Formats: sequence, C-alpha cells, structure tokens
Amino acid sequence: MVVGVLGFAARMVAGALERRPVWVFVLVVVGVAGFLGLRRRLHVARAARRAAAALDEAAREAADELDAPAIPRPRPAVEVAVDYDALTPEEFEEAIAALCERDGCSAADVVGGAGDLGADVVTVAPDGRRIVIQCKHYDDAHRVGSQDLQRFGGTCFTVHEADVAVLVTTSEFTAPAVEYADQCGIVCVDRETLQAWTDGTGPRPWETAPGGWAARSGKTGAES
Repeated sequence: MVVGVLGFAARMVAGALERRPVWVFVLVVVGVAGFLGLRRRLHVARAARRAAAALDEAAREAADELDAPAIPRPRPAVEVAVDYDALTPEEFEEAIAALCERDGCSAADVVGGAGDLGADVVTVAPDGRRIVIQCKHYDDAHRVGSQDLQRFGGTCFTVHEADVAVLVTTSEFTAPAVEYADQCGIVCVDRETLQAWTDGTGPRPWETAPGGWAARSGKTGAES
C-alpha cells in the first residue's frame, strides 16, 4: 500500500513538473530556504543557550568568591639574618619601620630627614599607643651619648606627643645616656637588644616602655 502511495505521489510530481515547471521550481526554492532558515535559528538558539549557561556559571563563581572569607595579606617581614651594618641610615630607618609593622604596629611612617626634630619613624602600637623612634646608624666605635638622648628627649614627648619614645642604634649607649633615658622614660635599644627584637627572642620596645606623653601631660585615652 505504501509503495502504491509513493508511486501515486511520484506521478503527481511528474505531472506537476510537466504542467507547472516554474511553480514547482519556486516551491522547491522556498522549501530549501525555509529549511536553511530553520537550521540557522536552531544554531542561534543553541549558541544562546550555551552563552546563557556560561554567564550563569560565571555568576555562581563570582558569588562563591564574594562569600569566601578574605585572606589577609602578610605584613612585610624583616629577615632574621638582616645585616644592619650594611644598610645606609635611610635604609636602617626603613628596616625599623618594617620591623614595627611585622610585630603588629600600624601606619609605620618614615619621617626622618631635615627638620624632623628627632623623629625618624612614627607608628602606632597594637594597643593604640603612639610610638616615636629615632634611629642612630652608628658603628661600634661611635656610641650614643647623653647629648643624643637630650636632643631627642627635648622633642619626643612635647613636640611629637609620643606615648612611647624609642632610640634604636646599631651601636651601644654610654652610661650617662642610659641614665638620662631612664630619667626621661625613653626606651634604649642597642645592637644586642635590636638583634633580639629582630630574632623574636627579645621584647618589643613598646612592651618595656614606661608612661609616655599622655601620662606626663595628665591626659587620658592612651595606655601608659
């Protein structure tokens, strides 16, 4: 039966070709065009679905990244094996500032230079106290004397309003310098103490400091 129907359809097409060849040609062209258009639409639809899926995946990944806890960046570290003697005075100030930041201080600024009035590094301790540091990059033959301490002591508390005043050196302190520092409440960090601080085997300067500017001026709000 199917063969008979196909044969009848073939005879109808052959008859149409003989009677209306132009119309048959037009119908064929229209059919082919429709078929090609359908294929194009299907291709576009598939591409659109793939693009939508990619956007959806990107959105999910972005949401996951936003939800993920932020990993804090490590503070710049000072190497334990740092050779302070090989540094320039300016590099020594930078190294002390980095050492403070390594141990939890914030806003460690190197302010040394002409007109610094004794302050080379200014920072804030983890407990909120203001730290003012003077750096003396001396060799072994040049010790920090009482005059160095007196000049620093004249500005560290009254001008720079330090809660903790520190004088750190690559050398040592004379006995009169240490005596003056004890009287004024200035923390002295010599070569040995600096190396212990750097290695993590000794205390940080602000951990051994007596009352600073706030205590001297009778102000509250800063720990002594």
